Amino acid sequence: MKKFLPLFPEQASTVANDVDLLFWFLMGVSAFFALLICVLVVGFAVRYRRRSEIEVPQPIHGSLALEVVWTVIPLGLTMVMFFWGAAVYFRLATPPPDAEEVTGVGKQWMWKFQHADGRREINELHVPVDRPVKIRLSSEDVIHSFYVPAFRVKQDALPGRYTMVWFEATRPGRYHLFCAEYCGTEHSKMIGSVVVMEPGEYQQWLAGAPPARSPAAAGEALFTELGCHTCHKSEGTALGPNLAGVLGSARKLKDGTMVTADEGYVRESILNPQVKIIEGFLPVMPIFQGRVTEEQVNDLIAYLKTLG
Repeated sequence: MKKFLPLFPEQASTVANDVDLLFWFLMGVSAFFALLICVLVVGFAVRYRRRSEIEVPQPIHGSLALEVVWTVIPLGLTMVMFFWGAAVYFRLATPPPDAEEVTGVGKQWMWKFQHADGRREINELHVPVDRPVKIRLSSEDVIHSFYVPAFRVKQDALPGRYTMVWFEATRPGRYHLFCAEYCGTEHSKMIGSVVVMEPGEYQQWLAGAPPARSPAAAGEALFTELGCHTCHKSEGTALGPNLAGVLGSARKLKDGTMVTADEGYVRESILNPQVKIIEGFLPVMPIFQGRVTEEQVNDLIAYLKTLG
């Protein structure tokens, strides 16, 4: 189906139809009850109006059956909304394990993307059709929001943390990409495109650019350039913890609490290492906030993933 309705953007992802069906169900239920309430208000105003100054209204006695009906029916409808909405939400929040990974960075006022092979793009994102794509989002300055109407996906890109959005495009073409969060004076100009290509055409596009250094290779070079290798060694006398296998591992902090070394933890440990100190080590690591960019942090994380 190209368009759900003439005024709606076309459906170009595997989740678009699910989102539209849920939306129209919610709209239908809301419209039905809004109309029902309006009709009842007008009807009751006419039916039970006071017809003379001496009229004494008859007392109204409660009805258990009526109470049950208008309690059970709304409860049933809200449960349908909840479980249906939860199913769609969890589908949007759970990318397939074989999804192609891309890093995305929002910056006033542009979108920057990097593919796994190192290919970089600004305000354009090329992806293959019928293949899931997972984008790890972050922001260099303020809150942005990655929004592709045709895919029915929207996710905020936040400064100081990582978020994730995924989609699987079903139709080749060029689709609008917007920032859906007001981010400054030129917010309206923060637009781009997602270009969906056939697999063979996509591979030709990747091969058509000059060879790019992969994020892991760039991260390894930066790891040495910043002198990280001088402290994060495998020897017992190292000033910093051994980083082999650090991603996804459980780490015990100086205060005794346990944390999972996910991508957000590693990012925080690079930019502001004094926040969470690993047990057995001193807070001697310099702060890299302002010294490395979001893209460089992503490169370092990609390199750390190759160590374990």
